Amino acid sequence: MTKNIYHTHHCVEIDKSFIGQEVTISGWIENFRDHGGVLFIDLRDNTEKLQIVSNDEKLFQGLTKESVIKATGSIRARSVETYNPNLKTGEVEMLVNKIEVLNLSKHELPFQIAFSKEASEEIRLKYRYLDMRNPQVKANFQLRSDLLHFLRNKMYELGFTEVQTPILTASSPEGARDFVVPSRNFKGKFYALPQAPQIYKELLMVGGLEKYFQIAPCFRDEDARKDRTLEFYQLDFEMSFVTEDEILALGEDIFYDVFTKFTNKEVSPKPFRRIPYQEAMETYGTDKPDLRNPLIIEDASEVLKNTTFGPFKNSTIKVIVVKNIGDYSNSWFNEVVAFATKIGMPGIGYLTLLKDNSFKGPIDKFLTDDERQALITKFNIESNSVIFFIADKKLKIAQKFAGQIRDELGRKLNLIDPNKLELCIINDFPMFEYDDEKHKLEFCHNPFSLPHQEITDISNKDELLKLLAYQYDFVCNGNEMASGAIRNHNLDSLAKGFEVVGYSRQEVEEKFSSIFTAFKYGCPPHGGMAPGIDRMLMLIKDEPNLREVQAFPTNASGADNMMNSPSELTPLQLKELGIKIEVK
Repeated sequence: MTKNIYHTHHCVEIDKSFIGQEVTISGWIENFRDHGGVLFIDLRDNTEKLQIVSNDEKLFQGLTKESVIKATGSIRARSVETYNPNLKTGEVEMLVNKIEVLNLSKHELPFQIAFSKEASEEIRLKYRYLDMRNPQVKANFQLRSDLLHFLRNKMYELGFTEVQTPILTASSPEGARDFVVPSRNFKGKFYALPQAPQIYKELLMVGGLEKYFQIAPCFRDEDARKDRTLEFYQLDFEMSFVTEDEILALGEDIFYDVFTKFTNKEVSPKPFRRIPYQEAMETYGTDKPDLRNPLIIEDASEVLKNTTFGPFKNSTIKVIVVKNIGDYSNSWFNEVVAFATKIGMPGIGYLTLLKDNSFKGPIDKFLTDDERQALITKFNIESNSVIFFIADKKLKIAQKFAGQIRDELGRKLNLIDPNKLELCIINDFPMFEYDDEKHKLEFCHNPFSLPHQEITDISNKDELLKLLAYQYDFVCNGNEMASGAIRNHNLDSLAKGFEVVGYSRQEVEEKFSSIFTAFKYGCPPHGGMAPGIDRMLMLIKDEPNLREVQAFPTNASGADNMMNSPSELTPLQLKELGIKIEVK
């Protein structure tokens, strides 16, 4: 540990070997105690706490909690009955003879430092510099540093070259909403903050670097969620002359090595299970399945194709069978119904199989004997099991709702083991999907992905929806941890892909002029991926959201109350930028 001009030792260094020695330490006053004229201070630095003792109250006069002091004194052993086993310094204390105030804390604290995580998030983020004095909070930042160090070393050992790509770049239609920055010198024009270094890393491949990486900042002007913030970081890497299997194997090594090094949880063995996108949607109702949950979704549309039950007619019908819950209380099932309503479902049907092979439940009267038997046979339903029904006219909505019900049942039934990290790879994503609101085809994932087959007829919607891409995601415990692809390095194919979603060849060449020019000079086949740093940390530390593992995040609304950001510009700044503000 580096020593500085303010102290000669860190607290964590002070142990029984220092007994009888005079030392100087610096730090923050965490607590005061007065035991009948014997005064105590708990002094905290970046490493640990040390108990300071004095009989001279003048030494402590005027001091306040969280003031910064330098204390000098002799180290002595604490009596056995006062040992503190929770501290590395718990067997010793300092008999202080001199205290120098380096900076006095003059304000009432907004929360107790040791209990800052119990304060509201708004207050914690406003006073983040106080929040991070809490060792639990600070530990997240130390872990982040250790993780980045580990990842950088790993990539260097594998022969990758670290390159920093620009923060100010051009806006491009990559899926999310851009943050834009007005230009003073080019009035009326704007830079954009990168959603990801997508184009730059492909240009690095054209430049012949072959194996590139960086810890890349990414910016997306999207509503925050627990696993998404306005600014986040990823281990971005790209390789030339590489196959999908080679990239996936490297991704498996990265995730396996990170999780086994930094957690004690049970981690999926390599190779991770690979699940095609369509199978994931059918079996789990999501492309981010939590495989700790053993429940699966099955399809009853064929079994009930002739049903007379109105909500099931001409619908996609998904079912989830849960064993041994038929005797649960009505209130338990009412909670499931309430959850279904909360997520937008008109309701959820369920039936319990009794010992005599008959069903009990409100929709039983709508079933024929043949349908009852077909359900029992097809889904292997056992006595005291419950079958839940999720139906909708649209396949995607039925899948989505079934996935959410599966997750909720897993939580309510305590099926999800918090001590496991279940990783899988979702691959074979569709190249395109149909947007019902826009009534047009859109990219399902990354627009720069290589399709499995050449795009020939951009007007054949049915064939285009069947087209798969060399696109893959790493998923852990229901979280997307990384996304990647083999890139489309064929200009004609790339342009056709954008034509499918509504861009003319001319528009694409103008929007992505750098790629369309560079690729004409010889572009190697290439691919890569980008594991999310923040999401790794979130899972390692069992934190509820990404903001807990970022030093100075915005709040859930995207505001930074500590820096008063976003803020208004002065009239002079707006004039220099050639911008007029209209507030509607």
